[in-house]
Amino acid sequence: MTNVSIYHNPRCSKSRQTLALLEEHNCNIEVIEYLKVPVSQAALEDILSKLNVEPRAMMRTKETEYKEQGLGDLSLTDAQLIKAMIDTPKLIERPIVLANNKAAIGRPPESVLAIL
Repeated sequence: MTNVSIYHNPRCSKSRQTLALLEEHNCNIEVIEYLKVPVSQAALEDILSKLNVEPRAMMRTKETEYKEQGLGDLSLTDAQLIKAMIDTPKLIERPIVLANNKAAIGRPPESVLAIL
């Protein structure tokens, strides 16, 4: 049985679909409701490293908060973008699944199967 963690928003259909998919694959699942439990800077940096992406690629760029905070400004540093995700967790793309020392964003949900 694979141990997995999912950064989950129960109000998001893709997040619910990804969680159901993990359950179908008999994974041992740790559900992290990141809108309720703050995500640390170290955890975000670890996820970014495992995804091998820049912070903006892990952000929900269509959210109002993204525009209001001026996060589309390309001069912002990675540290500033990470801080924005910590301060406004709604900006974090969802769901994110961690398994086998790898990470995947569940869009589409089946994309997480590659790391199981």
